Amino acid sequence: MEQYELELLAKYGENDDELKKLWDAHIIYEKQLEKLENKSFLTPEEESEIKRIKKQKLHGKTRINEILE
Repeated sequence: MEQYELELLAKYGENDDELKKLWDAHIIYEKQLEKLENKSFLTPEEESEIKRIKKQKLHGKTRINEILE
């Protein structure tokens, strides 16, 4: 995310429960992806999980951007 987006999240996240929940989920998805993508070999289930997490992360980021606008 851009620096100004992070600043907006810090400013409004404390007062907006949905925004805070979305940001917390975004961080969790990033950690899950990092863990899976650091593996040297992925099973088909893990590859599917990566796709699912990326979709959820993108959906959440889209919603975060909608709120911040």
